Amino acid sequence: MATYVLVPGFWLGAWAWRDVTGALRAQGHDVYPMTLTGLAERDHLAGPEVSLETHTVDIVRLIEVEDLRDVLLVGHSGGGMPVAQAADRIPDRIARVVYVESGPLPDGTAQFDTVPPEEQQRLRVAIGDGHLLPPPAWDPLADPVNLAGLDEPTLALLRTRATAQPLRAATDPVRRTGGRPVPTALIASTFPLSVVRQMIDQRHPFFTGLADGQLHEVPTGHWPMLSEPKALADVLGLVARG
Repeated sequence: MATYVLVPGFWLGAWAWRDVTGALRAQGHDVYPMTLTGLAERDHLAGPEVSLETHTVDIVRLIEVEDLRDVLLVGHSGGGMPVAQAADRIPDRIARVVYVESGPLPDGTAQFDTVPPEEQQRLRVAIGDGHLLPPPAWDPLADPVNLAGLDEPTLALLRTRATAQPLRAATDPVRRTGGRPVPTALIASTFPLSVVRQMIDQRHPFFTGLADGQLHEVPTGHWPMLSEPKALADVLGLVARG
């Protein structure tokens, strides 16, 4: 059986992986869902010093302290950045990095860089002089693609439980040491694999790191762990089988 470490994307904690965790454990796997520093039950730690480096160390230390080996390290959305850095630092412990609605951003690129300039400006106005990125409104009328598949109780849960994201986790660029590459997998939900393959062939910088990895899809919105947890767990099981 496989060992999974599940890292949530922005605004979420380990709670978001609950149904996926249960489904994977029912299949006999070992599963470690994470809450990164400054979020969910750890939001009291969300000081201005919390950074992408902080979240990378969170992941590395969990894996080292639990003495985990052959880990399937899963990063959802913005969680893909600390996952990429963590795998670079402890490649001998990682069997595969699994990007869910994410990808291995090139060195020197921050998550904020993937957002259109006008959206960056809107976010900076909303943040002001603060150090936290507020969660979205979770309004399916305003964001139908990303919120596809989420029913009203789940949207209400997001509105209640989502916490502001430490800003430096979004604005700090990814930095790798140049260590041994780790195999990858992508699980796409809001964009078809045909588009992914085309962008890989075109050597798009956000997709070239997936060129030799597994490619899977769970068609739904941007939060498949909440909208399609069983389907996502089943695909994660396929990833483990190689």
